[in-house]
Amino acid sequence: GAMDDALELSWGARCAGLAFFSLSIFSVALGAVLLLVRRWPNPWCGCHVCRAYLTGSWAKDFTNLADWYAHLLRESPTGTVQVHVLGCTVTANPANVEYMLKTRFDNFPKGKRFAALLGDLLGAGIFNVDGDAWRHQRKMASLQLGSVTVRSYAYKIVAQEVETRLLPALADAADEGKVIDLQDVFRRFAFDTVCKISFGLDPGLCAMRGAAASPLVWKMKRMLNIGSERELKKAIKLVDDLASAMILQRRTLGFDNTHDLLSRFMASDVAMDDKYLRDIIVSFLLAGRDTVASALTTLFIHLHKNPEVAAAIRAEAGGDKPSTYEHLMSLQYTHAVLFENMRLFPPVQFDSKFCAAADVLPDGTYVEGESRVMYHPYAMGRTPSIWGADYEAFRPDRWLTGPGGSFAPASLYKYPVFQAGLRVCLGKELAITEMKAVGVAVVKAFDVEVVGENGRSGWAPTFVPGLTASISGGLPVRIKRTTQNS
Repeated sequence: GAMDDALELSWGARCAGLAFFSLSIFSVALGAVLLLVRRWPNPWCGCHVCRAYLTGSWAKDFTNLADWYAHLLRESPTGTVQVHVLGCTVTANPANVEYMLKTRFDNFPKGKRFAALLGDLLGAGIFNVDGDAWRHQRKMASLQLGSVTVRSYAYKIVAQEVETRLLPALADAADEGKVIDLQDVFRRFAFDTVCKISFGLDPGLCAMRGAAASPLVWKMKRMLNIGSERELKKAIKLVDDLASAMILQRRTLGFDNTHDLLSRFMASDVAMDDKYLRDIIVSFLLAGRDTVASALTTLFIHLHKNPEVAAAIRAEAGGDKPSTYEHLMSLQYTHAVLFENMRLFPPVQFDSKFCAAADVLPDGTYVEGESRVMYHPYAMGRTPSIWGADYEAFRPDRWLTGPGGSFAPASLYKYPVFQAGLRVCLGKELAITEMKAVGVAVVKAFDVEVVGENGRSGWAPTFVPGLTASISGGLPVRIKRTTQNS
């Protein structure tokens, strides 16, 4: 009966949370291999960039590939480099970013190759299509995500999840004195939250015993069985089954008086078949889970290294003030902390487009038709010409240049963390609200200490290759109650 259906949905959602992690990693690894196989315009190029890329010698000096790219782009007079063996132009130049994402938007689509690589997973979802299909979904999604009803609905869900699930889970970890993987905790939290906001479905924060750092890593490795096409197919089938169950449940229960995004899409005047709805669902799940979890995880790395920043967030939030949506939005310094964290650790480190017809970028770089152009938010956040000589410093104050020391945003072309131009992230406000609510609630109640190897001073995280910045081995932390909360 209904109870069985609910249990099946809940179990499916839990499994899907794990499946998404494997999909994120596998799809990008597969993409990289296919890109090499399909597009090898100049396999014998001997320039220092191509040689370092092919031999992997960059790893001697840099923790992550993104750090090497940031170094190359800082050294380049134009802020642009070409990796000939990949047929790819990589840029950290804001003028080029604006040209690709706004001025010549139609000449820089996602492209058929990207669609083919992630087609099994994303289908015809908004992140995987161009042209009319993209315009249509974009219009519908912006109407929904921009509405006050959806925003207040989303905030209530986030606040409830923080209060009833996240904080008690962290309190248990504090009382038991055990080390937990904070990245995993935030993944589960973000997955639950996005399921509720998007589909009115409550998967239930999976049993927290799974968050112990060491067993989790091995279970994840066993589950991933990396390199196996069979596992990928199984994971995609799981996602398909979950999406089908959600759509069927909505059709059965009706969707006229509910605020979740799936219901609002289904209640619109546009005819949508189940496949189309499924693709939209998967896009929302991917967008709403990995990116928020990534930004929250790296935030606590910065707060561990800069305790004075955590103290300032605590002071601004005020211990006894009620956490209303309005109060949350008024926190200027906390807002600046979030943006400064994403400047140095953007959840999506790079984004690539397909150059349809040969073009010349504003910095004079010639780009061949049918080649790839990648803009690199991670490198841009580490560029002195954009952020000044102290670009490596974690300094939230750099954002507080508005009237009375209020938050002042940077141009999205200098800070394309949420993309920019016509494809700017529609979920930006929802994501910021969620990050702010979580960050403030956790900082008010707890001190989060990064432990183990990752606690070394000067330590920088190693990221797993993937669509979103995911820390290899997770983030082992010890939770302690703050003095005012003990």
